[in-house]
Amino acid sequence: MDSLDLQVLTRVLAWRRSGHAVSLMTVVQTWGSAPRQPGALLAVRDDGAICGSVSGGCIEDELIAQAKRTVTGGIDAKATLPSVVIYGADKEAAVRFGLPCGGTLQLVHEPVLDVDWIDEVLGHIVAHRLVVRTLDLATGRITLSIGSRGQGLVFDGRNLSTVFGPRWRILLIGAGQLSQAVAQLARVLDFEVSVCDPREEYMASMDIEGAYWMPGMPDDVVHELLPDPHTAIVALSHDPKLDDMALLEALNSSAFYVGALGSRRNQVVRKRRLTEHFDLRDEKLGRLHGPVGLDIGARTPAEIAVSIMAEIVQVRNEISPHDGHVQGCAIGSW
Repeated sequence: MDSLDLQVLTRVLAWRRSGHAVSLMTVVQTWGSAPRQPGALLAVRDDGAICGSVSGGCIEDELIAQAKRTVTGGIDAKATLPSVVIYGADKEAAVRFGLPCGGTLQLVHEPVLDVDWIDEVLGHIVAHRLVVRTLDLATGRITLSIGSRGQGLVFDGRNLSTVFGPRWRILLIGAGQLSQAVAQLARVLDFEVSVCDPREEYMASMDIEGAYWMPGMPDDVVHELLPDPHTAIVALSHDPKLDDMALLEALNSSAFYVGALGSRRNQVVRKRRLTEHFDLRDEKLGRLHGPVGLDIGARTPAEIAVSIMAEIVQVRNEISPHDGHVQGCAIGSW
């Protein structure tokens, strides 16, 4: 899930426990261009305070006004049940609500009455488990179940299922200064971060909140990790004894991204080693991103980390397109 949406859940929990009425909005479908993707959350408090975003435009203003009107006019029984709202169904409405390029948003509007489910969801996230939350709009009933990578939002008109937890993960081989910079950026980008380095002196200096140390030799760790199409693996140790075997395992896995630090010359030498010593075929070697990262003229560890994560996000977005979301049109709405 997006870290902003995790912040929304945490804020909803605090607001309800302090006695406020809160409504939770979930983007369930978009048409044309839309600034937020399905699954994005917005919480609106009874006094108009908000957390999160569904449009980046005037829809938030409308929802704030509705929240204040509800407080003034009271709440009837129907208002306690979730409902479906569509914004921008026609050109005039799209202009009114600031939706770019004729975009349309379908939202589920949910008055938050019980917050026990939020405690449970946050507990699953802390334990690094994916959890699926299903909301029955006809009754307001909420059920939770353990999810799996690859699941996404499902809405059939009555039941809304959303997935919470880190759906993407990254394993960094090597625990040097560059790995720390990459780990920090990866966390901001909502990756679950793991680091492997059998050199104790390096791991002792690794201090990244939310990153997990996986002990053992890197190739064994990659094998045990069972990389899937939601996994990125990046070799940053600059030590062939650590990198090569891990890369061999990674390139033979389902990881969506495999990269290795090093100059172009070093990459040629590395590929030759992998071919001659391990008989790795060209189609597998062709999956290796090296030199790792986009060419942005990066020099410092922070700049190199930006280039690495930019390339990983680029590859991730190419294999996981968002239906109905055109980034080029949405930018101007923020």
